[in-house]
Amino acid sequence: MSGYRDLFDVSINDPATFWADAAKAVTWTREPQHILDDSNPPFYRWFPDGELNTCANALDRHVPERGDQAALIYDSPVTGTKRTYTYRELRDATAQFAGALRQLGVGKGDLVVVYMPMIPEAVIAMLACARLGAVHSVVFGGFAASELATRIDDAKPVVVVSASCGIEPTRVVEYKPMLDSALDIAEHKPRACVILQREQRPCQLLAGRDHDWRELTDSATPADPVPVAATDPLYVLYTSGTTGKPKGIVRDNGGHAVALLWSMRHIYDTAPGDVYWAASDVGWVVGHSYIVYAPLLLGATTVLYEGKPIGTPDAGAFWRVAAEHKVKALFTAPTAIRAIKKEDPDGALIGGYDLSSLKYLFQAGERLDPDTYHWAADKLGVPVIDHWWQTETGWAIAADPMGVQPLPVKPGSATVPMPGYDVQILHSDGAVAEPGEEGAICVKLPLPPGTLPTLWGDDHRYVSAYLSAFTGYYLTGDGGYIDSDGYLFVMGRTDDVINVAGHRLSTGSIEAVLAQHPAVAECAVIGVADEIKGQVPRGFVVLKSGASADRLAEELIAAVRDNIGAVAFFKKVDVVAALPKTRSGKILRKTMRAIADGREEPVPSTIEDPAVLDALTPVLRGQGA
Repeated sequence: MSGYRDLFDVSINDPATFWADAAKAVTWTREPQHILDDSNPPFYRWFPDGELNTCANALDRHVPERGDQAALIYDSPVTGTKRTYTYRELRDATAQFAGALRQLGVGKGDLVVVYMPMIPEAVIAMLACARLGAVHSVVFGGFAASELATRIDDAKPVVVVSASCGIEPTRVVEYKPMLDSALDIAEHKPRACVILQREQRPCQLLAGRDHDWRELTDSATPADPVPVAATDPLYVLYTSGTTGKPKGIVRDNGGHAVALLWSMRHIYDTAPGDVYWAASDVGWVVGHSYIVYAPLLLGATTVLYEGKPIGTPDAGAFWRVAAEHKVKALFTAPTAIRAIKKEDPDGALIGGYDLSSLKYLFQAGERLDPDTYHWAADKLGVPVIDHWWQTETGWAIAADPMGVQPLPVKPGSATVPMPGYDVQILHSDGAVAEPGEEGAICVKLPLPPGTLPTLWGDDHRYVSAYLSAFTGYYLTGDGGYIDSDGYLFVMGRTDDVINVAGHRLSTGSIEAVLAQHPAVAECAVIGVADEIKGQVPRGFVVLKSGASADRLAEELIAAVRDNIGAVAFFKKVDVVAALPKTRSGKILRKTMRAIADGREEPVPSTIEDPAVLDALTPVLRGQGA
């Protein structure tokens, strides 16, 4: 079973055998005999009789052979700080903080909210919860008080772990006032808060409720790992909900460990001792899976970066980190590469660093447009691997399995479904699409290990949100197609399909045309209401540094007409300074559509810079229906 197709076929036809073999990479306190419990569909559970501790798998088991190897490299250009933790040091620090949490009454099954910046203590807090058999729920550091309060009320933590502040390139963000405000708003009151004082902006602690991280930890007795059932929750991670109430994605311990270990070797071609860098944030699923858990479960070295792709100090920041720490695989979002390309279109800064250790650039989080793919591949000279997954799945639905059999790249495609993901393209009536036909991207149940088994405290919403559209299928919410070679093309959210005079068009396909223009750094296309045609596409482009806007609109309109046809009725494109995005890099197309159509649309709490949307709003309103 050396080839991709062999592995995939076994995973679909005999999933129990496939995942039983993968589970051998995990250290169990009780090895599972029952691999898949399918007795209560659609609630499938993996390794139901297995028992383990995720923290012990990530740290303790590596100490005998890798105790002096780097486990975590912390690199913070915003504070001028660098620090390396060996596996032994990270194990000891985690055990100590787990003991501190235990002093506050945290035990197996309890939930702890973590609201912290990109610092080692955030990783330690997550691992310490796992060590105790407690559940962590990380809220992105700097989230507004109202959003934090909503998550606290839903998760009902016994303890909140936070820091006095976060550091941005141009400002210090005080976390403690937002936490205090959130706890005033929230109906649920945790019994205690643990606050890490950062020297850039210390804060006042509330007597009786707040505890200083260092004082509490210094007085604690280190805690040993607590075995939990494979089906017990490891963490809850909130994602946006259409009703305004966030959805708490549940991740279990056993399936998570098995799937992430499999992915590190087979998708990312990473081995124990290699340096792996996911340039994300621990507040997002990429940070959970590929900053904290997967590299440490494997025995690799993970990089924790407190900085930006540009501005800390320049567009060479990523290359400096990769060179300095001898990174083998870099995983980031296409928006980060587009930002670098905009500032350094010729890639001049790349040549200033020794990137001989860098073997792969992995891209996910938003569609990797062909122009960005070609730029990165040409400038870096390494494979650029697009892959596609979601907060809900926790690891890649589709990818190029570099550790199994590197497949030919098709720019614009996330390559092929990974083992366990029986991906189907379905029409609205449930019929399976022919190769090349667009439709809803769905995954036939059961989903593989590591994916969400349900939502936190809400089985009914899990079914209604993901499983009710097509019986027996998980609805991804994305649209796309599979070509005749089995390659998956993800064209965007299904609500990014517009209907122009009866013709259904993907805004992603129009964006792909715009992105090919040499002057365009990044772009977005939305459908706005039109009295005659129902909807028409509108384009927005950001120029590369030094590029000219002269005749650009004419050239882009002509390109869409040539590549897609007059049926697209693409008549309007604006050059803008920036596009509104979430902190994870997703463009806020839904919000842009609503503003253009004159509808009231709440601005997502995850927005990176509200000023960008404010500046774009007059343009959007001027070209609505």
